[in-house]
Amino acid sequence: MSMMMPNISEAEWEVMNVLWETSPITANEVIAALQEQTEWKPKTIRTLLDRLVQKKAVGVHQNQRVYTFYPLYSREECRRAETESFLKRIYGGALKTMLVQFIQEESLSEDDIKELRSILDKKPKSR
Repeated sequence: MSMMMPNISEAEWEVMNVLWETSPITANEVIAALQEQTEWKPKTIRTLLDRLVQKKAVGVHQNQRVYTFYPLYSREECRRAETESFLKRIYGGALKTMLVQFIQEESLSEDDIKELRSILDKKPKSR
């Protein structure tokens, strides 16, 4: 994946989650949704929205005097980019190292292990 994904902060993820659930929506609707789950002030939420627009993670429609916001990337694309950047930062890009560490440290149930095995078995071997 070579497209340059904007770097999204943890707080900005919360805003993106609202937009992934419903969009396009107005800033006030984003504020209403986030105030149910956070202590953030409307001004804070507007700042986060503006930042996401500047980072080109969120687009804006202008209808008459109403602005509505919508995500420019899918949740899946953002997750993948986050995972890649996390892997590079923490494990030098080595997915295997990370997986081994998680598998050794996590207490996996019999079912978890079965599920992981079947995922690995289904994965086509790369040439």
